[in-house]
Amino acid sequence: MSNFEAIDSLLAAVGPEAELPDAAARRALRERARLSKTQVARALGVSPSTVRAWETGRDPGGEIRAKYAYLLDGLSAKLATEAEGATEAEVEVEGGPAVSGTVAEPDAFSTGFGQSADEVEVLTAAQQCVLCGAPALHRVAGFVQHLDIAECEPAAAAGPTAAAVAASAASPASEARTPSRTVSPTRVVGGHERSKRPAPRGRAFQQATGPADLIQAAVQAALAEHQGDVEAATAALLKRAIGDAMRLLDTSRRGGRYDVIAHPWIPDILKKQTARGADQIWEARPKWTRAELPSGTHEVTVLDINGAYLSALKTHLPLGQLEHSTGGGHDRRRAGVHLITPPHWDHEGVLPSPVGSRDEPGPLWVTEPTLRLLLRLSGPKYGLCEAPQIHESYTSGATENLLEKFRIVLKDAREAAIAGGDEVTLEYVKAMYSKFVSTMGESNYNRELYRPDWMHIIRSQAFANLWMKAYKAHDEGLTVVRVMGTDELHVVGDWRRVFAEGRGVAEVKVKDVYTAGTDTDISAGREQE
Repeated sequence: MSNFEAIDSLLAAVGPEAELPDAAARRALRERARLSKTQVARALGVSPSTVRAWETGRDPGGEIRAKYAYLLDGLSAKLATEAEGATEAEVEVEGGPAVSGTVAEPDAFSTGFGQSADEVEVLTAAQQCVLCGAPALHRVAGFVQHLDIAECEPAAAAGPTAAAVAASAASPASEARTPSRTVSPTRVVGGHERSKRPAPRGRAFQQATGPADLIQAAVQAALAEHQGDVEAATAALLKRAIGDAMRLLDTSRRGGRYDVIAHPWIPDILKKQTARGADQIWEARPKWTRAELPSGTHEVTVLDINGAYLSALKTHLPLGQLEHSTGGGHDRRRAGVHLITPPHWDHEGVLPSPVGSRDEPGPLWVTEPTLRLLLRLSGPKYGLCEAPQIHESYTSGATENLLEKFRIVLKDAREAAIAGGDEVTLEYVKAMYSKFVSTMGESNYNRELYRPDWMHIIRSQAFANLWMKAYKAHDEGLTVVRVMGTDELHVVGDWRRVFAEGRGVAEVKVKDVYTAGTDTDISAGREQE
């Protein structure tokens, strides 16, 4: 049943202003039903962090409020029916309904992230345990793992038999529950039994083979297949870069704290207006040239910002389905797209506008990085403009570190390839992150991830990063001549005292040098790509 159709069919009866129990009662109902936040979030089309917020005092609104109220009413009725004739003690929830059950104790499956054993989800298909690598049927606080430590046998790499997995899936005991403490299994060492301790929770991400090995293995296989022909191997790797990037993302996300919705409902503003047209999101791409230079002739250096899209993967991304809101506030815990009236920009003569080159005034839809940049520049530290006026937003709970492991693996592979003169790996890695960004929108080349909001946000983050580099150059006394695209900055002056030179993602390299000034039109300089 798609998108909780049973709930949708009863929305009219429930009404948009449905009554909700207090936050403590909401959580008690979910825990008694042995549902994880992730399960509830997926059913309602929101993120787990949104469910967590509802259970700590925040109230949903509109249609989603009615759905949530209906779910809670259904849970309350179901649990009350099951409790009839039972001998279980009742737990009185302050300010809410009485719910039958026992109090769940924190246990060894706490993740160390402030989340406890209530984050247990039963998987429909076995996935790799983050501790031993064998198939497991539960996710605890975001980590796929065995509930019983005795099942977590690193030596048994093949994991449980198919029959055992099937039996476990069919057994009522495999339903989500509060994991109980178990006695550690033993192993025989030198004729003596020793307790085998489970892997520390902080090392749940560590595996015998990791994401970096996927890159190395793919390159070696391509070179072997094409008998060492570098051009042929590179061409083959570029063709498979999108699929490989998605596999790398899945591997780097294994055991991750956050679940994401890969194909959420998308508002019309994020959909193409025509088959070959664009949506309504303004990415603030800079295309700016200084109107005039000081008198005289100047040597202009074109700086190339390395790995612009790679660096931009570190940005605030919405985790779940975007939710609509109106009003002038900005919640830094959320991210998405916003309809704003940008402030007037008085510094066009020396710096480009943070919203890029616009031909028309008035409101426009911008992404999270653009809005945050404007808010930053309007603050007391910079004082360069007024604050933007926010009219409405589509946002979700967000994190800046969602793609961080993915980004670091690619960055490390890029740096190793540069250090070793490995152009095959370098081109392969570049294709992976650039195509990953460009195909997560409406693309026939990537069916695994449909997040046009992410695509726009990452691109806009690259533009915002470039704008801040232009501001740094200006603030350090350089003359900014041009700011173009995602990675091109033209300056006059001793730029090496401002930026480190090199090929690393935190460095810049010289792309070109040309002359401009009184006798040379700036626009007649180097043609832009």
